[in-house]
Amino acid sequence: MLGLAVGGVVLSAAFRAAALENFDAGLEADMDGLIAAAEPDPEGGLILQDRFLNHRFDRVYSGLYYQIKPSHGGQGQISRSLFDRTIEPADTSTKGTLRWGTAEGPDGQRLRVVSRRVEFPIAATDTPTDTTSYTFMVAGALSDVDRQTAEFTSTLVWSFLLLGLGLVAAILVQVRIGLQPLRRVSVALARIRDGEARRLEGDFPSEILPLAGELNSLIQHSEEVVGRARTHVSNLAHFLKTPLSVLAAEAESQPGPLADAVRKQVFSMRRQVDHYLSRARAAGSMDVLGNRTQVSEVLDDLARVIARIHAARAIAVDAECDDAIYFRGERQDLEEMAGNLIDNACKWAASRVRVRCHKHGARLTIIIEDDGAGLTEQERAQVGERGERLDENVPGSGLGLAIVRDISKLYGGFFTLDTSPLGGVMARLELPAIQ
Repeated sequence: MLGLAVGGVVLSAAFRAAALENFDAGLEADMDGLIAAAEPDPEGGLILQDRFLNHRFDRVYSGLYYQIKPSHGGQGQISRSLFDRTIEPADTSTKGTLRWGTAEGPDGQRLRVVSRRVEFPIAATDTPTDTTSYTFMVAGALSDVDRQTAEFTSTLVWSFLLLGLGLVAAILVQVRIGLQPLRRVSVALARIRDGEARRLEGDFPSEILPLAGELNSLIQHSEEVVGRARTHVSNLAHFLKTPLSVLAAEAESQPGPLADAVRKQVFSMRRQVDHYLSRARAAGSMDVLGNRTQVSEVLDDLARVIARIHAARAIAVDAECDDAIYFRGERQDLEEMAGNLIDNACKWAASRVRVRCHKHGARLTIIIEDDGAGLTEQERAQVGERGERLDENVPGSGLGLAIVRDISKLYGGFFTLDTSPLGGVMARLELPAIQ
């Protein structure tokens, strides 16, 4: 659009220059006709023959004027179109035998003036060298040039405006059609991110195929790297668990202070292995595209399994969740977090545990409540923030809430503890969701 605007200004200026040049050529022709019509008279003056003159010289204020001034200061001649006015040129410049300038016309017109000095013989004498000079001046109104330029500029503006709009429309169509394959790539990547696909799928033009191939290779390489890392972590965990089991068995077979110390350290080491194994698995799953887990299915399975574990106490676990809610992550990580919270609630509940889930935007919230005795604010801080155990008689390693906290942070979420309307503790777990 800027190029069209600059081009329009240049074309308008070029047209005006051409129109002005053509106008000057017309003034020169009228000047030649005026000089051709001039003949010396016996009294030393000039007589104009009408057959060589432009008829516009005869109409008052017609826009075309002439003026003849003798150099000796005598009476000159003016055209009928000037009526009783004269022309006084300004800003004159010389081009060959002609002088060009501008002047103000009789009707406030802006005039272009050309003048020329011409020598005529004096008819009253017989000496050929006796001559007198006259200044012939022809002026024309520049309104015709202005009008032609304005008409051309108006046509140019509308033409260039239509051309510019056409170009913009063509560019928009070209960009929209030309970038459509990239939009399909974006949609395909969004499907992978939301877990609806594992690879970049679709028909792409030859220019996009290398990009799609590289992206699929990158996704596959990422999965392989994460898989190898998980395998190494699992192997290390199993390698450590075997010696720890041997140490624990030996300590059980030989009672005493040393055995008690060994059992305590073995228990602590097992807790740490389980803890960091869970963290490593969750961290690895964050690097894999396409992970999505239906929350309702996981919560229903956990509710059934954990209710069976606590069947002796007749704990009822109610889980409510919309089937359309999906967690942006792996199923085993969600099972690890929700399972620890539900199991913890069942341990302290009197008879009932309630699990609810809802989604808001790109986040989902899982709320787990029990009807137990509850915790004070200080106790909630102990178990929620510092991971301390309040009762060593209750089965467990004491790392459940710490694992929930660590895995939720890896996913950009968090969990909090509060008082439940049922009377016990309300655990609130917030995680990323598939929109």
